[in-house]
Amino acid sequence: MPWRRQVASALAMELLRDSIPAVSLAAAAAALYARAASSLLRPGLPRLAALLPVLALLAAAPLAFASSAIVRGVAAFFLAWLGAFKVALLAAGRGPLDPALPVLPFLITALLPVKLRRGGSGGASASDAKAAPSLASCAVKAAVMAALVGLYRLNARLHIYARLALYGAHTYCFLDLLLPCVAAAAGALGMETEPQFDRPYLASSLRDFWGRRWNLMVSAVLRPAVYDPVRARAGPAAGVLAAFAASGAMHEAMVCYLSLRWPPGGGMAAFFALHGACCVAEGWCARRWGDRRPPPRAVATVAVGLFVAGTSFWLFFPALLKDGVEERFLEEWAAVAAFFLDAGGKMNSIVVR
Repeated sequence: MPWRRQVASALAMELLRDSIPAVSLAAAAAALYARAASSLLRPGLPRLAALLPVLALLAAAPLAFASSAIVRGVAAFFLAWLGAFKVALLAAGRGPLDPALPVLPFLITALLPVKLRRGGSGGASASDAKAAPSLASCAVKAAVMAALVGLYRLNARLHIYARLALYGAHTYCFLDLLLPCVAAAAGALGMETEPQFDRPYLASSLRDFWGRRWNLMVSAVLRPAVYDPVRARAGPAAGVLAAFAASGAMHEAMVCYLSLRWPPGGGMAAFFALHGACCVAEGWCARRWGDRRPPPRAVATVAVGLFVAGTSFWLFFPALLKDGVEERFLEEWAAVAAFFLDAGGKMNSIVVR
């Protein structure tokens, strides 16, 4: 249809104007500078002072994508959150970055949501095959996302909780499609990476969900950056609360990147503060009544899913329904769908000819 071609062309022009390659080159240059400076300076204040310009660039880089909230949000997650935390840890001589790493592994670790396996040989292994996304899994998630985009046309008729359930499924499919594909690209370059998700829908506790299954790249940077230092000074419970508080603060920042509005609303921070407190309470109960028979795993898994979904509907997703973020997302996903439909139509016409 003509309107689809117009929307797809407009999307392509906006992304070209925002210049993903230019931002990528700037971020890569900053990462290379961080590697060189860290190889010359010992961990501590001198190295931190030298890396402050890198932190500033990583925080500002997502704002270059003014025309796309989706691309801006992905860039903010990759660079302003994970990348900045990794560089800050590098300043302290901790975390996944090491100036002794070869250039390509250093760049990929710094700028992408991956964690290299320590002691990996760089070749393919059985663990890689297990962690790598299968084509069938990717196809299913892409099909689910396409179906959800189609359902968004009925948003005006849907109950608010039905809309939020669709957004939750979309968020999971998008992340569990994007992040493993990034890891697969790193694997194609000969680097072993750790998985980013481990079937979070099977979590049997909140600690299992957040610590061992959901978005493990965030856990990998929050643990050395926040949890370990606070735990060493104030105990495990304080470490958990501090890590969830940091995650809440960064989620608030992500909402600001998406909406280009300040100040944040506080819903994300409240969501993670609540889950942090519940994880601490869950651990206390497990230690106090650990000798008692736990509930069946199926019951625990359903309870965790209902709690995560219910609190997400209450605190997490409402932050994304304000300031025009929801409307912008719907427009952009419709444009993405139109782009692929137009590309598919052109390929079919070429094949027919």
